[in-house]
Amino acid sequence: MNRIHLIVAILALAAPALSSAGDFPKGSPAFVHSYSDAVSAAKSSGKPAIIVFSAAWCGPCQVMKKEVYPSASVKPFHDKFVWAYLDVDEASNEKAAAKFGVNGIPHIQFVNGEGKAIDKQIGATSPDAFAKTLAAVLKKAGAK
Repeated sequence: MNRIHLIVAILALAAPALSSAGDFPKGSPAFVHSYSDAVSAAKSSGKPAIIVFSAAWCGPCQVMKKEVYPSASVKPFHDKFVWAYLDVDEASNEKAAAKFGVNGIPHIQFVNGEGKAIDKQIGATSPDAFAKTLAAVLKKAGAK
């Protein structure tokens, strides 16, 4: 196999992983893909928003996406938040990432309906630990 064929073969194998960046497992919360949409929905619903800064190439981000957000521990919180999933590689998300000083991912920012920070989590965690974080954020936000 010559070098070009090898590169094409590698790209063909990698493409499904990269193209599935927006695909979420069954049982995941309903994610929006815009910071402004998330803040607007948070404002109109009175719920805090979870802004997940992520990327297709980020291993810990994909673990969170596949194992934590759709988990039984986190499911009770799906309807208590507005959920947004923002790919840091998309230019449309640069302003929001800069606003919250995103330097490492996953960076999970919790905001109110005015877009003001409530709390944040940087790095991956277990479903049970994330559920505890969500409960604490709801308490900080004054939600029930």
